[in-house]
Amino acid sequence: MDKPQIVEFLTQSVNYSVFDVKWIPRTAKFIVVGSRPQGTGVLQVYELEENTLQVRGEIDREKSLKCASFGASSIRDYHVALGDFNGNLTVLDVERPESPIYTVRAHTSIINSLDAIGGALINCGAPEIVTGSRDGTVKVWDTRQADCPVACVSPPSGCGGRDCWAVAFGNSFNNSERCLAAGYDNGDLKLIDLRKMSQRWETNLSNGVCSIEFDRNDIEMNKMVVATLEGGLYVYDMRTQHPKKGFACVTEKNAGRSLGSCGSITGSKSTVWMAKHLPQNRDIFATGGGSGCVRLWNYEYPEKRKIAQPDGSEVGVEGNLQMLCSSVISTQPVHCFDWCPDLLGLAVCGAFDQTVRVLISTKLNLYQ
Repeated sequence: MDKPQIVEFLTQSVNYSVFDVKWIPRTAKFIVVGSRPQGTGVLQVYELEENTLQVRGEIDREKSLKCASFGASSIRDYHVALGDFNGNLTVLDVERPESPIYTVRAHTSIINSLDAIGGALINCGAPEIVTGSRDGTVKVWDTRQADCPVACVSPPSGCGGRDCWAVAFGNSFNNSERCLAAGYDNGDLKLIDLRKMSQRWETNLSNGVCSIEFDRNDIEMNKMVVATLEGGLYVYDMRTQHPKKGFACVTEKNAGRSLGSCGSITGSKSTVWMAKHLPQNRDIFATGGGSGCVRLWNYEYPEKRKIAQPDGSEVGVEGNLQMLCSSVISTQPVHCFDWCPDLLGLAVCGAFDQTVRVLISTKLNLYQ
């Protein structure tokens, strides 16, 4: 089978530090959020027009912007949730940004990560936003309610001010079920059952957790990808949880390293900054590395996803992880990425070289 390739289609240099990129649903537009040199925030709207990128709007904010999501926006609206360096959570209409729809001082320090869900879903729970901050707390917000979180997960007392780097919603397959995963700078990874408001599972990955994503957050938990410092990449099968062993996991310890001319792994381990599943095929996902590369991976399920144990319990079985292709696109880390939900293989990414790139991944239809 021919392998996919990652092609750099369009490149746009900007005069600010890029921290996140997101496609605007059902359009040929995407947003870029970041920080200007003087510490203010910026959101730019770009549109693909033939073979060019056109700026369609620009929104300035008082504080630098760190993260964004359209996940809680309804089908009719283009409401984006934004987290900034001052701990503020804001929801804006990108077409009418002058009057924020919702704003709250969510944290006492920078919001490192947020995720949103529910706005465009049917019978899959309330539209909610989860935020993770340097202050160590993880909070869940419902913009229809008052300016206080509907749930808050605080670090244990005496833990030394742990920093939450990554959050993600999952398991939202009906109106009552929902969970969230949170990753921290010390490598802790926690799964919280929001219906019971209790911790369901935890582990430690030894290195800081940079990115978490479920393959789909609006179905019963299936797979979860976690990326860490020092080149760690973990794919968990979330369908079967053993009381002691937890979830089955396949691990790639060299996911952030460079590839030599013959495909050999070279160089020191570098951070895997992000992992994003392909919307049209959730067994394929992209990662961005500290070596400036973007890689595509394919997860293959085992023949049996669980095995019965002598004591009557069941344990999950990990699958296989195959790297489909790798492309170095920058001299700086590629730390944010988003697939276009409407066109197979179209993506946008940001790197620390103050550049935004539109990418095309070819031959992905061979894996559908």
